[in-house]
Amino acid sequence: MNQLIINANSREKRFALVKNGEVEKIYIEQPGQQSLVGNIYLGIVEKVIPGMNAAFVNFGEEMSGFLQKDKLPSYVLSDDENKTNRSISSYVHQGEKLLVQVEKDAAGTKGARLTGIIELQSDNLVYMPQGKYIAVSKKADSADTRDKWREFASQVKMPEEGLIFRTESLNQTEEVILREMQHQRDQYAQMIKSISAMKKPGIVRSRDYFFEQAMAALLSVENVEVITDCLDMKKRIQQNHPEGIESEFYNGKENVFSFYKIEQEIERLLKKIVWLEKGAYMVIDQGEALTMIDVNTGKFSGKNDLRDTVTKTNLNAAVEAARQIRLRDLAGIILIDFIDMKNDSERNKVQKLIQKELLQDERRTRIIGFTELGILQLTRKKTKQSLAETLTEKCWTCGGSGQVLSSETVAFRLERALWEYKSSDYDEVLVSATDEVIKQFSGEGDIHKLRLEKALDLKIKFSLSDAAKPFYEILKVGASTESG
Repeated sequence: MNQLIINANSREKRFALVKNGEVEKIYIEQPGQQSLVGNIYLGIVEKVIPGMNAAFVNFGEEMSGFLQKDKLPSYVLSDDENKTNRSISSYVHQGEKLLVQVEKDAAGTKGARLTGIIELQSDNLVYMPQGKYIAVSKKADSADTRDKWREFASQVKMPEEGLIFRTESLNQTEEVILREMQHQRDQYAQMIKSISAMKKPGIVRSRDYFFEQAMAALLSVENVEVITDCLDMKKRIQQNHPEGIESEFYNGKENVFSFYKIEQEIERLLKKIVWLEKGAYMVIDQGEALTMIDVNTGKFSGKNDLRDTVTKTNLNAAVEAARQIRLRDLAGIILIDFIDMKNDSERNKVQKLIQKELLQDERRTRIIGFTELGILQLTRKKTKQSLAETLTEKCWTCGGSGQVLSSETVAFRLERALWEYKSSDYDEVLVSATDEVIKQFSGEGDIHKLRLEKALDLKIKFSLSDAAKPFYEILKVGASTESG
């Protein structure tokens, strides 16, 4: 049986979807890192930038959000045939109040991406008060079904409204859909009423994103049991899953993630190296601009020849790379450096396999193809922080580079700094430095230190620093402290 394991009895909320004994998805939400996607705010336009056809909007969060021209209701509802060529200044102005919804969370120095086309989601519909759009789920079994619902929508909606019929709506009656749409209209009217009393930007309606993600994971698989350490979460899931599911309240002393070995999986997902079958491995290097995945044969050698080894390793790596992309929630540009393949048929086989594996991904991905150097390029839509971005921060010692100056280099820098005191009136200098820097600077038997003291006519004294990286600091220069 598949399992949805939910750890929600502390401030950090987590769930893991285990399918056929293998972890398929991990979702972690920390206080202060909750996704804002779907939240609705009252915003005030801070700055309109015609050159970018966009505006920056203060919506009450730490960083202003980014709003493009084609996401403005005034633009969408305009009947001007030449509107695509008109500046954003024709549709919005500085200081204007807008109802906005978060489409993509802030990341790094980039603020959240916003839309003025509000979407209210329910079981069967996505209702857009100013969407001017009709769409029917692509999973509709025929063109006739899609036409039927489009015709129905055109009859019941206002010209400025938009409707998207979700897959679940296709088997519902028109009466159910009408009731749901009216409920959403009422919700929107209530929001408009509430913002009239707001004097500054801020939240109007928030989503319980963790619960929604857990429910989406639950509905994505069949034959699943829920195991949770939170009674409230257990009750909510049972209330929102009408046909009933098998659920269990976990109250063991050991953390539920530790008990079901999910904690170990998270530790593995934070490491660069991912081991494949028979000693082969991948190195995943996640950067700000892109993620690089490098495939290596390691100790793996095929039964027949090198070509057999390369093909098998690359196929194994394609399956595991797709899984790691999902679990680590990697996004943006992703480059996979498979072991060199000599012909197009081998490359096509690998590309088709990873494409098939990525069909399981709920996030939109696009495979661009192999470069001339044999590197597979793909992109994955980013809506929130990756697992590593959620759980880790830049090392304060190395600044996130993974490297620090060597003790020898720092010792040479200290030597150059001290040369600046040559011919000064000072007799002594006190330097704080780490042990290895002192050793590199002084040399065996203090040979380098004594040579420099003689050249500079300056006594050099050290105090030991406990800094985490090779370090020195000149604390004091002045008259000698030695008596006599």
